[in-house]
Amino acid sequence: MSTRGIAILGSTGSIGTQALEVIREQRDHLHVEVLSAHGNCDLLIAQALEFKPNAVVIGRQEKFETVRDALFDEGIKVYAGPEALEQVVEMDGIHMVLTALVGAAGLRPTLRAIRAGKHIALANKETLVVAGSIVMAEARKHKVDVHPVDSEHSAIYQCLAGEVLNPIEKIILTASGGPFRGRSRAELAGVTKAQALKHPNWTMGAKITIDSASLMNKGLEVIEAKWLFDLDVDAIDVVVHPQSIIHSCVQFEDGSIKAQLGLPDMKLPIAYALGYPRRLPNTFERFSFFDYPELTFERPDMEAFRNLALAFDSVRRGGNAPAVLNAANEVAVARFLEDDIEFLQLTDVVEHALGRVDFEANPDLEGLIASDEAARRVAAEWRN
Repeated sequence: MSTRGIAILGSTGSIGTQALEVIREQRDHLHVEVLSAHGNCDLLIAQALEFKPNAVVIGRQEKFETVRDALFDEGIKVYAGPEALEQVVEMDGIHMVLTALVGAAGLRPTLRAIRAGKHIALANKETLVVAGSIVMAEARKHKVDVHPVDSEHSAIYQCLAGEVLNPIEKIILTASGGPFRGRSRAELAGVTKAQALKHPNWTMGAKITIDSASLMNKGLEVIEAKWLFDLDVDAIDVVVHPQSIIHSCVQFEDGSIKAQLGLPDMKLPIAYALGYPRRLPNTFERFSFFDYPELTFERPDMEAFRNLALAFDSVRRGGNAPAVLNAANEVAVARFLEDDIEFLQLTDVVEHALGRVDFEANPDLEGLIASDEAARRVAAEWRN
């Protein structure tokens, strides 16, 4: 029986390593064609030695020889740099590309894969935040499926199965609320990096964990959902659900609501995307209602967590505003992780960039990339 060839862009990150856990258990259905990493060459080499891909890409050129020499006897092709990453996604053996890169770096290789006719498992929400209109139009043009990997969007995707004739009234994205749920804006002053990196439910990379703490992650998911499901932003609600068991819901025109439930484990939506339309049997831990006798819900506090409000404002404004929001936030989070700014200043940096970068109502791809670069410069220069 033939197996489905998977390219994993960002194989050494949180999503990438969990995807390999899925593939390790699903060798009768899936195999690895391409692995890529930005700079973690030791883990990339170890992954390549185990999974025997056709090719690997290391982002940092200076680490090329280390990777090449380690894999020389294995017959694995080794490439380096962002251009190589865009090229390898076109390889014949690839059925699906899992884009698990951090930030806007995922945009160009995702578009290249779509234009080569490769189906997409999208874990890089920034791709749609920056250029959702362009990406989804290209996917339709090339008859490519975009399968969401974010737990919330995967939940919506699963709820929509079999509902092609039933229009969506609204979707409800759930949010854990992060480590600072319930705190006022005044109480958020002075919170530490260590506190922000301690998510109550999910194990994720540093960038997305900080975004979850500030609720920017939920804001980016609102923008992503608009493009994935072709919705007006007013048809997207956010509800805080601290237990992270209900991953999201769809409300239909008759008032019925479908929800997808499960333990907070990213391997579930990863497996659903990689195996689609089949549900692949697995040995993952199962959910029991008796372990979670109480599921609770709250309104998000957009006064305390202003990043969520900025995201809604950006998607309503449209044009290049979401690209500016995303780029400024990436810089702000990097600065916070480097102890250069405080937690509440994450919002200040983003708001500053939104006010400083020229607005474009109908940018093309190059215009969006230029806006991204401008926002990064402005965000890097921000001082209190």
